Amino acid sequence: MERELYDAAIEFKKVECWNWMWDSDLFGVRDPESGEVGYCCVMGRAGEHFALAVYLGTEGLEGYRKIQRRGFSLSLFDALLLQMCLMASFEDRRRLTKRDLQVIKALDLKFRGRNSWPLFRSYLPGYVPWHLNSEEVKFLTAALRQAIDIALRFKNDPEMLTPSMENRYLVRELKKERDGIVWRDEWLEPAPFKKEEVDAEPIDANRLNMIKRMNLQLQGVWEVDFFYLPQAVQEKEERPYYPRTILAVDHYSGLALECHLANSGNFVSELREAFLKVLEQIESMPGEVLVKREESFKLLEPITSRLRIKLRKVKKLPALEEAQESLLNFSEDRKFM
Repeated sequence: MERELYDAAIEFKKVECWNWMWDSDLFGVRDPESGEVGYCCVMGRAGEHFALAVYLGTEGLEGYRKIQRRGFSLSLFDALLLQMCLMASFEDRRRLTKRDLQVIKALDLKFRGRNSWPLFRSYLPGYVPWHLNSEEVKFLTAALRQAIDIALRFKNDPEMLTPSMENRYLVRELKKERDGIVWRDEWLEPAPFKKEEVDAEPIDANRLNMIKRMNLQLQGVWEVDFFYLPQAVQEKEERPYYPRTILAVDHYSGLALECHLANSGNFVSELREAFLKVLEQIESMPGEVLVKREESFKLLEPITSRLRIKLRKVKKLPALEEAQESLLNFSEDRKFM
């Protein structure tokens, strides 16, 4: 399978379709095995990053749209956290890992020069870009081949990707016909985007009752938020992830009350646990808690409502954002120690 992937990437690079396509010329390819549509984006018109990105399903497409809307206001790390895609890019040799080079050597392939070495990665929000599994190899191979077909036709007909109806994309699909199974064009509307609902374990009622019986004084205002820390964590041989940092800060003094690193998969329960723990440890309760994410509001509301703490959603958390910046600067410095 890897041989086919490299062959498809080599052919795609030879076409150099980034000379006449922009990253806004989006088209789709349906995965013959999973049935999911990957929305393909050719990169390289600016002469910097040469690649084909395949954004996976409606969630991947929504991430692509957010990146396009925010443009240069988005940091590289924030853009990384929005991407749900497979990517074939062409890099300098130094960007490849030992594992990549071993595969190239085993396949007896030769590459030379800048932006010449194929690199294949899976992007998933909250995780480090990672090597492809077998299903991803097959799909990216198909996407590269169909991208060549689309690009060559688009060169002669720049209007071919312009839809006649809003929110429609040209999608390449395998169709069973009399002559066999062939790839055909279809104009399709993406499936509705459904944001994954926040799910958490039920609140421990006994624990809340114990906190109530402590008769803690209601005073002050807290700011609470969570964000990704740009320093990857890897457990054994699993895919490295960026831990979510849960931070609680006193609104007036700027004092950090709690700072907790959570596994991306467990942060929902850990956010609630961190909030309850700080209540118990400092033996006082805020009169008000400020959050800026709807997600945070939904997670904390079952606790704050029972403890009669006012919970309010705001646009900015000045004290917390200052503490967050200090934490991120410290994390960045640690990378080079």
